[in-house]
Amino acid sequence: MDKCVIQKQKEDIMKTIKVVAAVIKKENKIFATQRGYGEFKGGWEFPGGKIEEGETAKEALMREIMEELETKIEVGEWIDTVEYDYSTFHLSMECYLCTVVSGKLILKEHKAAKWLSKQELYSIEWLPADIGLIEKIKKMM
Repeated sequence: MDKCVIQKQKEDIMKTIKVVAAVIKKENKIFATQRGYGEFKGGWEFPGGKIEEGETAKEALMREIMEELETKIEVGEWIDTVEYDYSTFHLSMECYLCTVVSGKLILKEHKAAKWLSKQELYSIEWLPADIGLIEKIKKMM
């Protein structure tokens, strides 16, 4: 069977979850958060969340960062859309380079956070979908 047909059948069966992620940059460092809940508790990711009906990706990202981190961000350039199959769902994650406008990045849902330099990007255990961004981000730093 053709690979494209198999992928299409898999996508038809698996639920797709559309999310956005903020690659927050300050000076020469990137902000990473560690999940404090759910199936992927303990894994590191770029903060963000689900896109709600009627929202653009950028609107969803600004809302999610305000909810999760009590911080207002400026959403900058699009970095990539990561497509990743977890065991029970397909993740479609739009990723944007962001900067802090105001706020102190207060952890409301995450259990930890770190500012990582280019050399430190692989020092944490990224969630599978997020690790796909690391090489692109390294080139941008």
